[in-house]
Amino acid sequence: MMLAGLFYLASLIAIVATAMALTRTKAVHALLYLVVSLLSIAVIFYLSGAPFIAALEAIVYAGAIMTLFIFVIMMLNLGPESERQEKAWLTPSAWFGPSALSFVLLVEFAIVFSTINTDAVPAKISARQVGATLFTQYLLGVQLAGMTLMAAVIGAYHLGRRKQKIVHRYLEKMEKEPESV
Repeated sequence: MMLAGLFYLASLIAIVATAMALTRTKAVHALLYLVVSLLSIAVIFYLSGAPFIAALEAIVYAGAIMTLFIFVIMMLNLGPESERQEKAWLTPSAWFGPSALSFVLLVEFAIVFSTINTDAVPAKISARQVGATLFTQYLLGVQLAGMTLMAAVIGAYHLGRRKQKIVHRYLEKMEKEPESV
């Protein structure tokens, strides 16, 4: 019963944090709320009985990718005007919402970890067991993640490549050597 309440609380935090991420006008604030949303989704995965997916969600998405996004956004805002703007972003009122939601998630983690039966948890898990679990029980999730990452790589390639001007070799020679009249 208590785990169901924690599940619904984490779901509510995910919904509120996602809504806040979508409605923020400043990119750093939106990313902070998105990190909280991803952490609450990790809690939902853990409470649903998928601790490995929860760990991947927290480490890969909330940890690595969102940190990279935050650094990229901060690096793109260069100049004295952006410095004043960043100082305005770092006010305590800007951090209150994400901090409060993260604190609630921290309390949830503490409650969940305090109720874990450590006798049922194996002391050592081999790479073979992780691989067998990934490609049997979590096969659909692995395949969907793989297709999503492939689509992201293809999209990044197409967005990042430079458009080359296609000129026939005869016209290219004429552009280099203008005709003398």
